[in-house]
Amino acid sequence: MYTLIDGKKVAADIKNEIAAEVLKLKDQGRKIPHLAAVLVGENGSSQTYVNSKVKDCAEVGFRSTLVTFDAGIAESVLLNKISELNGDDDIDGFIVQLPLPDHISENKVIEAIDPMKDSDGFHPVNIGKMVIGLPGFLPATPFGIVELIKRYSIETSGRNCVVIGRSNIVGRPLSILLSQKGTDATVTVVHSRTKNIAGIVSSADIIIAAIGSPYFVKAEMVKEGGVVIDVGSTRLRSSDTKSGFKLAGDVDFVNVAPKCSYITPVPGGVGPMTRVSLLRNTLVAASRHR
Repeated sequence: MYTLIDGKKVAADIKNEIAAEVLKLKDQGRKIPHLAAVLVGENGSSQTYVNSKVKDCAEVGFRSTLVTFDAGIAESVLLNKISELNGDDDIDGFIVQLPLPDHISENKVIEAIDPMKDSDGFHPVNIGKMVIGLPGFLPATPFGIVELIKRYSIETSGRNCVVIGRSNIVGRPLSILLSQKGTDATVTVVHSRTKNIAGIVSSADIIIAAIGSPYFVKAEMVKEGGVVIDVGSTRLRSSDTKSGFKLAGDVDFVNVAPKCSYITPVPGGVGPMTRVSLLRNTLVAASRHR
């Protein structure tokens, strides 16, 4: 029987730890951490996600600011706003929600963020620090996944781990974190150009599915007793929900789960951990500012 990895519970535990830290700051009369989020356009998933982050801030006692722009905003206007947030001493960390409209360069936006306020952990300076093991802000989703694995005491040292997907947000940084000293996994990254993906994945002790393709990982790709972490979160139309949509992971959960020792659900697995990792990065940013 598999163990369901409950990201909601672990995230709630971490929120309680953060809230306790915030209470200490209040008791000492010190500044309360302040996280800002910038949302461009009306992407439904992005709106839901950002609203959840604002709620998370309230739950742990952070201050939060939401900045919204129409999808047609000029790139220069967004960059000016980022410069303003960089210079605002009251804001400890901020994020610009991705994806952005096609006419805005995500790389320009990411590089414009002050690395010391980079709560998402996407800035090249923070990525570089992560690669060589220096203290910095870790990318939120990989940070959350590694923490989830640790809190479930899942053995990683010497284990064969396959990461499906090579994005700069999840796949690449996660492969680095998993192979670093202390985690010590042997990591293979597969992607759209990899030959015999199924054969490679089927040999994995730990599978991280982060390819953005609903139900990509099938039962025959998972060995008995494997660990499966599903990062996928694709909105599909559904007549079974009030909203008319449902979230689909990258893993065929119903058929894969019986073969696993541990598996994450979608929703309720990696998503809450990504959000709580933003809070942890912002708490660190606030302590540095102090």
